[in-house]
Amino acid sequence: MDQETQDTPMPPAPEATEAPAPSADEVQLADQARLALRRVKDPELNLNIVDLGLVYEVRVSGRDVTVDMSLTSPGCPSGPEIMGEAEQQLRTVPGVEQVMVNLVWSPPWSPERIEPRVRAYMGF
Repeated sequence: MDQETQDTPMPPAPEATEAPAPSADEVQLADQARLALRRVKDPELNLNIVDLGLVYEVRVSGRDVTVDMSLTSPGCPSGPEIMGEAEQQLRTVPGVEQVMVNLVWSPPWSPERIEPRVRAYMGF
């Protein structure tokens, strides 16, 4: 490397653009979506998927709701039933136009994701 190359300063990194803050309507819709997801129960544990920590993220863009969620294990026999019920419950929320439920495995689910009061009830 020659001296000129070593002394040339790096151009500044482009500034990160922040996503616009969600509107009050989007915040309200996200809250309603979380409430709807509480009606979805894991049939083996009879506990809702929010308290079990299976719902990782709820995003709202306009009237569209996207949920990232997991299952207790990749081989969960109730997986299709739980995912279908989650989508169905989200569609019952007034004002929701499109629903996308994504099954994610990262980070992997573990009992530590369960709500503390539910974990205590379960004896964890």
